[in-house]
This record gives sequence, structure tokens and C-alpha cells, in this order.
Amino acid sequence: MCQLLGMNCNTPTDIVFSFEGFRRRGGLTDHHADGFGIGFFEGRGLRLFHDDKPSANSPVADLIKHYQIKSENVIAHIRKATQGRTSLVNTHPFVRELWGEYWLFAHNGHLGDFQPPPGQYYTPVGNTDSERAFCFLLESLRQRYPAKPPRHELFAAMAELTAHIRSHGLFNFMLSNGEWLLAHASTLLYYIVRQAPFGEAHLLDQDVAVDFNAVTTPNDRVAVIATLPLTRNETWQQLAVDELVLFHEGQIIHRHCPQPPCYLSAEEGLAIARAAGVAEY
Repeated sequence: MCQLLGMNCNTPTDIVFSFEGFRRRGGLTDHHADGFGIGFFEGRGLRLFHDDKPSANSPVADLIKHYQIKSENVIAHIRKATQGRTSLVNTHPFVRELWGEYWLFAHNGHLGDFQPPPGQYYTPVGNTDSERAFCFLLESLRQRYPAKPPRHELFAAMAELTAHIRSHGLFNFMLSNGEWLLAHASTLLYYIVRQAPFGEAHLLDQDVAVDFNAVTTPNDRVAVIATLPLTRNETWQQLAVDELVLFHEGQIIHRHCPQPPCYLSAEEGLAIARAAGVAEY
């Protein structure tokens, strides 16, 4: 199963600590060796890094570690290929422009029979189900809204489009326009909101800890979202199956969740991924 990592904050923050644990899942502590990518919003601009080599030993990942870029919205992805060959063109996250903004998207899952008609404005460059889904989302929004709608209306439209796409398979994804970050769980997705009083966190995938009290201010609020929890001594919240949430300034402000909510264990989620051909263990 591919792995997703996202961050949404109320102040520019670096993601080095979380990324260091996350990148080890690309070839060391997990079986995701088909490339990785990470995108950082800086104002209206976007820094995007891709490598078709495993993130655990990638020089590009080393560069990101030492660069310590600060951003309010970040999306990262380590890939286990299910559709499309291992190449840069098929490496997440994908980026497109809509309403004068960059939009960044990464997907974990498998959409076996998802073949939307060619779009007027958005066409995949590679041959993954993920990029097809991204282009379909943006094409649908642009056809429906010539100009950017209010955020609550956009969220409702995204909930409708997401339900349509997930009927074709597993559709865990993250999407950001640099203002907010949208996250959807078909199976497994967890999040934590770090805010005052801050404490110490210990990575699961590496013997590394950080005292956030020493590197933050009392006003900071940082949401980190990941396929599986990244730390061992913090309480991560889980998104329910088919739940869609929108993070803004480090907190959830819109939520669409089926009732009653259903939560999968990690073992159940991985079993579903194996059955769909997107996990190796």
C-alpha cells in the first residue's frame, strides 16, 4: 500500500521530523520502493521534488532533510506501483492549475475500472489511475464553477465527486491548494493536531525524538496526517471509512462522515489493500 503524509499549519513549519520517519517506509521499514515525491506550498508558489528511486536512500530525500523548507501545507507520497510503470511521470504528488492556484494531489489505493472520458482542460501525462482521478476532479470542478466558489460549497462538491470515484475502488487521497488541505480515507488515514502545551514525540520508524516545546511558539498549531501513525508516544486520531475532512490553519473545519462511522484496524486495512493488490505483506 502506498503511503501518504500531509501537513497543514497556521504558521510556516518544517516537516523534517515527520518526513524522516516517513521516508524510511520507502524501502527500509516498509515495502514501497517505486519512488516518492513531496510538495511544499510557499505563499502562492510551490516547490515540488520527485524521485523514482526509494525514498529511504534517495539523495533527493537527503536534500529535503537538509533544506528544512517551511510551509503551511505539505503533501508527500511514497509509491508502490499498481498502475503505470515506475517513472518520474507517474510519481506523486501531481500538480495542476485551477482558478489561478496550484493544486497538489496524492493518492493511495487502486481504482480498477475508473476510465473517465477525456477532459477539455485536464489530461493525464502519465498512465496511473491516480492522475486520471485528479484530472477528473479538477475537470469536474472547472466545468461546474467558472470561478472559485465559497469554501463550504467547494467542500460539498468534493464530497459528491469523491463518493463517485471511490465507487471504483480504494481512494485514500490528499489534496491542497495552498490554503487548506483535504483528506479522504477509504481505508486507513490518521491525524494528530499538535498545539500548546507541546511535548516530546518519538518516531516509530527511527530512534529519533524531538521536544516540540523547544521549537514552537504557544500560538502554533500543526496538523499532521499520515496513512499510519508516525510516532509511538502520541495519540493519533483515525478518519472513518469514507470520511472526508478539510484542514485549515491546523484544524478540521469541514467534515463529511457516514453514520454510523466505521473504523478499520491497521490489519483490516492492510488486508483490504492486499486483496486489491496494493500491499506486499
